[in-house]
Amino acid sequence: MNTYPSRLLEEAVIELVRLPGIGKRTALRLALWILKQDASRAELLGQSIINLRNNISYCKICHNIADSEVCNICADDKRDPAIICVVEDVRDVMAIENTGQYKGLYHVLGGIISPMEGIGPQDIHLDTLIQKTETNRISEVIMALPSTTEGDTTAFYIYRKIQKNVQVISAISRGIAIGDDLEFADEVTLGKSIKNRIPFTV
Repeated sequence: MNTYPSRLLEEAVIELVRLPGIGKRTALRLALWILKQDASRAELLGQSIINLRNNISYCKICHNIADSEVCNICADDKRDPAIICVVEDVRDVMAIENTGQYKGLYHVLGGIISPMEGIGPQDIHLDTLIQKTETNRISEVIMALPSTTEGDTTAFYIYRKIQKNVQVISAISRGIAIGDDLEFADEVTLGKSIKNRIPFTV
C-alpha cells in the first residue's frame, strides 16, 4: 500500500534513497525540508547538482577534481613537484590538505586494487603514476592508502612498478588504525602520520 500522500514526494524520496548512507526516513525528512524552502533555494540546490555532474573536470596531472584542466594544487608553484602523495580518492586529498602538513603534489588513483570486487590495476590511474616516475624527477612517493588488505596490495603493486625510478618510497606512519580510511582520521593524527612518514617496506 502506498503510504505517500503525493506521487511527486514518493519519487523524490526514491531518488534520495539512492544516495549513499541515506535511508527512507532520512530521505523523507530531506524531501520535506526541501518543500519548506523557498522555490529559489530548491532551484539552487538542483542546479548545483546538475552543474556538478555536467561541468566538473578532473585534473590532467593528478586526477583530482577540479574546475579546469589543472587543479589548484598542481597549479600552485609553491608546492614541491618532486614529492607525490598517492591516495585512493579526492576525499583523502581533502583530509590531508586540512592538516596543513603537506606541501607536495598528489596522485589520485580513483580506487584501489580489489580482486573480490573485480578491480584490477587497469581499472585505476596507475599508468599515469608510473609514467610520472619515469619522465619526471621524483624524489619521493608517499603511500597514503587505506590500512586494509586492498590498500596494502595496491601499495605493494605500486612499489614493484616504481622502485627503480624513485629515490625514496615512504608510507604514512600507522597512527591511522588498521582498517580505517583517511577521511575519518582526525586532523592531528593524520597530520602527524604525514609528517612522521616511514620508509615503505614489503
